[in-house]
Amino acid sequence: MTSPRRIGIDFDNTIIAYDQVFCTAAKQCGLIGMDFVGSKQAVRDTIRLSPDGELAWQRLQGQVYGKGIGGATLIPGVDGFLRRCRSEGCPVLIVSHKTEYGHYDPQRVNLRDAARKWMTANGLLGGEFGIPASNVFFEGTRAEKLARIAALSCTHFIDDLDEVLLDPEFPPKVERILLSGHQGVKSHGPYTVCATWHDIEDRIFARR
Repeated sequence: MTSPRRIGIDFDNTIIAYDQVFCTAAKQCGLIGMDFVGSKQAVRDTIRLSPDGELAWQRLQGQVYGKGIGGATLIPGVDGFLRRCRSEGCPVLIVSHKTEYGHYDPQRVNLRDAARKWMTANGLLGGEFGIPASNVFFEGTRAEKLARIAALSCTHFIDDLDEVLLDPEFPPKVERILLSGHQGVKSHGPYTVCATWHDIEDRIFARR
């Protein structure tokens, strides 16, 4: 069975969750207190308040997205959504704005290779969820990401960043869905807000 739907999905913070990894790595680097509890966003905001905070944050990103990615987890509900896509014969295309190497990473870990290894280890590529490796695209700029979404003829695209969905160059015929992670978030543009992956599944597959 095949489906006319072609679902594009962002990777970082849409499929993969880094909250605990960032918190642990920041504590190990002495960037936040050992009693700190919070999300990736909270870690970032705290670090940026310190002297040279932006540089410290970029270094931490290179560490987490590279050698630290193994501690990241699937965002709750994405597994059920991907199973639904497979059962419906609906192609899934992962399109991510991800540079090859992290800023200020002395170890020069290839971030794209690290992401692919994580996807394989978590059953996304050729495993339980059946996404072909050829359906994964990493782009160096946001403009290239948007061009790729258009070239792939996605019918829907799911992202955690509203600035991506609001970009003037976003392909206009693609249905845009923001994964907010929180109830009550309002849409500020031509996109639908869904708090969870379960909500996204209902949005895409409930309508016939």
